[in-house]
Amino acid sequence: MFRGSFPALVTPLKNGELDINALKHLVEWHISEGSHGLVPVGTTGESPTLSHEEHETVVEEVVKAAAGRIPVIAGAGSNNTVESVRFMQHAHRVGASAALVVTPYYNKPTQRGLIAHFTALHDCCELPIIIYNIPGRSVVDMSPETMGELAKLPRIVGVKDATGDLARVSYQRMTCGADFIQLSGEDATAHGFNAQGGVGCISVTANVAPKMLSQMQESTLAGDYGTALELQDRMMPLHKAIFTEPGLVGAKYAMSKLGLCSDEVRSPLTGLTDGTKALIDDGMRHAGLMN
Repeated sequence: MFRGSFPALVTPLKNGELDINALKHLVEWHISEGSHGLVPVGTTGESPTLSHEEHETVVEEVVKAAAGRIPVIAGAGSNNTVESVRFMQHAHRVGASAALVVTPYYNKPTQRGLIAHFTALHDCCELPIIIYNIPGRSVVDMSPETMGELAKLPRIVGVKDATGDLARVSYQRMTCGADFIQLSGEDATAHGFNAQGGVGCISVTANVAPKMLSQMQESTLAGDYGTALELQDRMMPLHKAIFTEPGLVGAKYAMSKLGLCSDEVRSPLTGLTDGTKALIDDGMRHAGLMN
């Protein structure tokens, strides 16, 4: 079920409020462009600055709009286990396919604490869990050994790995087994990630170029790494440009150029500098997304 290209969906805003009409349109567009699933209210969905009520509204609206046509992996992470339980149970109640749960940030739990946190979430409802390991943001790194212990639980089914370390895929195959779902959390290394044993990517750039990144994922999964590399080469300048400043800001700017949604973001994030906008424009032209 969880294979291919999964856009880490942005949350459209209009005058400071959720733009639900734009959100519904994005779901339809991603389905028509060939995205294999959607991941609302992760970091790219501005979860740090959404209220709990807004977070739950976005999940529910995306699930309803997708209507079972593609899986929805709902962001349900927090550095507070009780809050994460709330998001898990809500996502399960409204019909999400799985939950994406980040390693708790800022309070820096031990590996033992990570096992306690994820076990509590596993036990709180019947929703499958994708672990999100992103030490660059959370300042805690789940070891392959800890992940292997959690993989023994029936509903902890995979990982979004944003370590940027391609060797991790092989280490996690050793500790979690070859059937454990490994999704890249980094666009720039997604091609190599699948060569190591990954089966997809939860992608920021797929907000802008879903068709091309779906095709790249399908090529790798079919073993056609030559075609996939051609697509990666076309996309690489855009990957790099989007992450010049925080990736969701870059993605929203590029989407605004395509008429998909506003480039509005919430403080403390700000709009892009003119220099970054020029880099993204160049990346979009290189990818064939703009004249």
